[in-house]
Amino acid sequence: MAKTYDAIVIGAGVNGCSIAYNLARRGLKTLILDKGEVCSQASGQNGGGVRQSARDPREMPLAMYSVKLFENLSEELGLNVEYKQGGNLRLCVTPAQEESMRAAVDKQSQAFGLPVEYLDNEAVREINPYVSDIVLGASYCPTDGHANPMLVTYAFLRKARSLGAELRTGETVREIRLSKRHVSGVVTDKDTYSSKIVVNAAGIGGRKVANMVGLDFPMTPVFTEILVTEAREPLFPQMIGTAASDFYGHQTEHGSFVWGGFIGYDTFLYDDRGKSERRPNYPEVAPAICRAVLRFFPFLQDVNVTRIWSGLIAQVADKVPVLGPVSDVPGYVSATGFSGHGFGISPAVGRVISQAALGETPDVDISAFASDRFRPVN
Repeated sequence: MAKTYDAIVIGAGVNGCSIAYNLARRGLKTLILDKGEVCSQASGQNGGGVRQSARDPREMPLAMYSVKLFENLSEELGLNVEYKQGGNLRLCVTPAQEESMRAAVDKQSQAFGLPVEYLDNEAVREINPYVSDIVLGASYCPTDGHANPMLVTYAFLRKARSLGAELRTGETVREIRLSKRHVSGVVTDKDTYSSKIVVNAAGIGGRKVANMVGLDFPMTPVFTEILVTEAREPLFPQMIGTAASDFYGHQTEHGSFVWGGFIGYDTFLYDDRGKSERRPNYPEVAPAICRAVLRFFPFLQDVNVTRIWSGLIAQVADKVPVLGPVSDVPGYVSATGFSGHGFGISPAVGRVISQAALGETPDVDISAFASDRFRPVN
């Protein structure tokens, strides 16, 4: 006889665990399934940015809501997630970037009331004296920040389990069962479970899971790489990015720097190595990231890299996630395709997806993220 749950979450990444926590705190008997381990894909392979600035306008309300939730998250979950609201600098080095950045800052400030401004080189160096003279200016959002992705994920999971949620790893979902097009449960390679709510938070496996209920959307695995340096004394608190988006990073609470990005992949971004969900580091990428970082922060040239890891990001064609229920398949809820910036909105995603799964009006409107945006228009 199938084991029965109120809700099943497929995927034990940061958003899956956030959703499970929010379902469990509402009193739902919740099961989390993952074919791998907790935080083993993009959630454990990102730079930890908690960013509102330079977001797609559709994501901005979620990002701003998440910042409010991050402020008390360590206390709420009972674990220090190393959240620091140290601001975000996105650096420009060409007049064209400067012009584009000024326009983006004005748009975000006026449309959303975001506290973001454009700073010239002198003003940037007052905030961060370590930047190179090549920097013409930067956008600066003081309410942006960063946190530890592993700690956030495990904090959500630990709290969810304390509220009765169950976790099964190393278990692959083979089928989402439907009864008259309504979700009725899940079949894995090890067991069968009954539930009237199934949340697809499967990350790079999200498209395959969606296919199980007859849905599809354009999503591609994209490679990213992260490197960590040896620790230094505290130097600056900001999250760092660039107008060209060639790298990003910050200094952690423990003094090491975490830098990541896509620079260096060039034409093999989607080559056949992407067929594997776990892959070795590309030898070309870490040196390219280092060169980019040193262009902006030359004082780091004597700091050694101690670790490198890589992973895959589930990137949707329009680079924003697929979120929310699907009217054609009652009980199925999507929370996947975060396109490399899902960590920073994970507290809000957990809140609004749990609300949507229960048929409630979410705190933030997520209609712009519906999967039917990719359906052909007749």
